[in-house]
Amino acid sequence: MDNMAMAVTGWRCATCGAEVPIAKPFAFRCPNATATDRCHVLQIVSAPRTHLAERQANTFTTDDQNLAWAAFANANGMDRARRNALVAELDNAIRVVGGVGFSTTPFTRSAFLSDEFGISDRGGIWIKDETGGVGGSQKARFLFSILLHLRAAEDLGLLADRPPLAIASCGNAALAAAILANAAEWPLDVYVPTWMSDGFGDRLNELGARVHRSERRNDDPAGDPAMLRFRDAVAHGAVPFTVQGPENALCLDGGRTLGWEVCEQAAAVGIQQIDRVFIQVGGGAFAAAVGEAMNNVCGPTPLFAVQAEGCAPFERAWRRSEGVECPAENWAEIMTVWDDPSSLADGILDDETYDWIGVLEALRSSGGRPIIASEEQVREAHGLAHRAGFNASPTGSAGLAGVLAARNEISENDQIVVVMSGVTR
Repeated sequence: MDNMAMAVTGWRCATCGAEVPIAKPFAFRCPNATATDRCHVLQIVSAPRTHLAERQANTFTTDDQNLAWAAFANANGMDRARRNALVAELDNAIRVVGGVGFSTTPFTRSAFLSDEFGISDRGGIWIKDETGGVGGSQKARFLFSILLHLRAAEDLGLLADRPPLAIASCGNAALAAAILANAAEWPLDVYVPTWMSDGFGDRLNELGARVHRSERRNDDPAGDPAMLRFRDAVAHGAVPFTVQGPENALCLDGGRTLGWEVCEQAAAVGIQQIDRVFIQVGGGAFAAAVGEAMNNVCGPTPLFAVQAEGCAPFERAWRRSEGVECPAENWAEIMTVWDDPSSLADGILDDETYDWIGVLEALRSSGGRPIIASEEQVREAHGLAHRAGFNASPTGSAGLAGVLAARNEISENDQIVVVMSGVTR
């Protein structure tokens, strides 16, 4: 083990308080979660992030001391040199398959968008551009920490065979999963809705993924059929290779790297305080991880969780949780399935916000709140993003729709961060 202290010390369930030591392999879900009681989510127990003197070429190497997968590997006897070698091995393979690896993504002030929103030279709309990342989105960050945990366990002799990876997605998360699984030569099953385009399915097939179109069955409970089939696969031994914290808490580990990068990049250009950060919310892991990371490093950073008017289960849960001291204990009553989701931003049409507890905590601790964008604003934001030079999809530019919805609250000197989270396909 390294002499240098690791920041992450374990896991704790937000609902029942169960604690899991960091050395435990495959600590994906709360030990008290069951098929009939899924209202649990493990959260990372960590000291404040250790600041590194200089950033490495790979963002996961830079933050080795601060990541849960690395703390697990360290606790089981894998030193930093071996961990760095493992990151480099996988990153190189990912570059061969997907063309890019896990380097720091751009953070720039958009003069066009700043002018559009009437912000002076003392403020700005700052764009964290993930469209050039692995798989063209931020999703691979969340999945890479799971893959690193699995590969570390394998190298440490804690995993003898390779069970299939499983994910429910028909968008950026599925593509990221397929690229990572292909690079690691690990089998992957992707559970998708019946309406997924054949072209996207062909791309997943080209990467070696096994695609399963998921029809609703007569005896299915409420919820996404693809998610139900994914859960069936996990119950039969598949690894939850997913971006929902309640299904695999390790995804939240890698997602934090985006928030840490923003804080460092903002400081490097002289921003002393970010006034607002707008993050679109579908399943919620994106906002939960980035919000926690930025609050930890930048100090309280008001997070605005953006949902489309055609699918806003988190905003509804936010209202239901008002005045409730421990919302996680009332999970089933507060977070319920949204009927008939619809929006051009189809990547945030999760009918429930799986990581709503993390998003709620990030908003409460930062002074932020939910934002509902109209469908007109979702479309306008997409057009603005392209006019500003960002090749983002309607989902990828949905955070900007939140800025449009909050336009009357923005002052001319505000420093605002928006993530362009996914490329147009």
